[in-house]
Amino acid sequence: TMVGTSKWVEITDADPTHSQRYIDRFAKMAEEGRDLAGEARFADAMVPRGARVLDAGCGPGRVGSQLVALGHQVVGVDVDPVLIAEAQRVCPSATWLVGDLAELDLEARGVAGGFDAILCAGNVMTFLAPSTRGQVLVHLGRHLAEGGRLVVGFGADRGYEFEEFRRHAEEAHLAETLALGTWDLRPFTAASDFLISVLGRAVSSSPPTADQAA
Repeated sequence: TMVGTSKWVEITDADPTHSQRYIDRFAKMAEEGRDLAGEARFADAMVPRGARVLDAGCGPGRVGSQLVALGHQVVGVDVDPVLIAEAQRVCPSATWLVGDLAELDLEARGVAGGFDAILCAGNVMTFLAPSTRGQVLVHLGRHLAEGGRLVVGFGADRGYEFEEFRRHAEEAHLAETLALGTWDLRPFTAASDFLISVLGRAVSSSPPTADQAA
């Protein structure tokens, strides 16, 4: 089944230097001593030692590599092969895969599902093709372990309203258990310009299949 082309792919197709400039920008921020570990600290607090974590839309491995350093087993997936190559260079002990989240099926690629946590940070949801957003949430939910949690973080004014996201999550049989406005645990309010949604499988019904979400 054909899926819509993500906004990220459209950007990189139009500008082949974009991915490397993205890598360089975050490298410069790290050199300047900027705190780039907020998402990793957040995820680390949610799971036991040695947890299995899926970094969905992992980019160049910034968050996933930090989680590996904290002792977790990380699988990262991103549609951009340039970013995945950088992640492999930075942290060869994790598993990094090129793939579209709208077609996510790790078991078909020899990687077990059943993740304790799935992290989808860095405005990944807003770079997806709008037609695939609900489908991506279905796929992510299907890769959760029993009792596992999905964390999605993205900003306002990026073409994806928070309430539309919540509707997609509900349709994917995911229940929001916590909403925050920042990675340092400040509450989400009506004035928040960023949403961190912690989701788990809804207990009342079975998750939809990928075909139903398409």
